[in-house]
Amino acid sequence: METIDWLWILHPALAVVLIYPLIGMVVRLGIQARQRRVDRAKLPPTTGRDHADLGQWLSAGVVLVVLVALTVVIVTKQPAEGFTGGGARALQLLLVLVGTVVSLLALWQVKAKGYRLVFALLTWAGVLGLGAQPEVWRLSDNPLSAEFWQSHYWAGVGVVGLMIFSLAARPEILKDLRWRRLHLTASALAAVLFLVQGITGSRDLLEIPLSWQKPTIFGCDSVKRVCPPFAPADPAPPVGS
Repeated sequence: METIDWLWILHPALAVVLIYPLIGMVVRLGIQARQRRVDRAKLPPTTGRDHADLGQWLSAGVVLVVLVALTVVIVTKQPAEGFTGGGARALQLLLVLVGTVVSLLALWQVKAKGYRLVFALLTWAGVLGLGAQPEVWRLSDNPLSAEFWQSHYWAGVGVVGLMIFSLAARPEILKDLRWRRLHLTASALAAVLFLVQGITGSRDLLEIPLSWQKPTIFGCDSVKRVCPPFAPADPAPPVGS
């Protein structure tokens, strides 16, 4: 594997090592927090706070891992000297990336409702802006097509939106029963999308060849399911030559 291949598996590796274990812990603590509040179960009083704190890390982690994926795809799609749009577009995309990360960090810190709304929208817009670039592969952009609902990209965008919502609405979720119910609904939908992400991500990994295999693999006919023959290996030099 070359450097570019390691970059391509960075996103799924981070998801498997960091995000999905966090999901398990957050879900478990969320169930315990509800049992303590509703069923009066004898659980530590810190259960709810631990759930909220780990949920905050999960939300931020999901956004950052998606940003890593989008950045790698855009940067490695073509050689630097052949980058579409040249240096001006590269600088513009870099500013969008930096702005999105700064907005996410600000969303983590600010308390006022208006600021949380603004930074949540900026973070969401940054993710969508980077995801809309032509280098980013999407099965379909048409919600009426089956491919749209099978797309790893769009499921990921949906998860990011739900995570940003949970991060931005944390104070309201902690104080208001109606917001907690909305949070519960959003979390259930996020769980379904995380499941979809695991399936579609595994599927897409099967379709991404190593960099040295791409010339042949990309020459295959997906309809007829045939590929061009490999070039014959160079003959070995005669012994003693």
